Amino acid sequence: MEPNVKMCAYEGKDLEDATMYRQLVGSLIHLTLTRPDISYAVGVMSRYMQNPKKSHLDAVRRIRRYVKSTVDYGLLYKKGEDCKLVGYCDVDYA
Repeated sequence: MEPNVKMCAYEGKDLEDATMYRQLVGSLIHLTLTRPDISYAVGVMSRYMQNPKKSHLDAVRRIRRYVKSTVDYGLLYKKGEDCKLVGYCDVDYA
């Protein structure tokens, strides 16, 4: 999901059957346990479970395509090994 994209609850075409949307969002919610990188986008899409529009379904499909293209990404914690977290940041505020 692109930053600063505004999703509207009332604009767009209604879905004939919202079951597929709810199933997709439900499986993405379950996936956020191991994929924290999609938590924000899935959280935003879960706000529209009651009355999803076509634009919401398109956004969920975009998230699904992202997950499919980054299937090798993830977190792995091995039992019995030292847990060392290293992070890098390349920020230029100038």
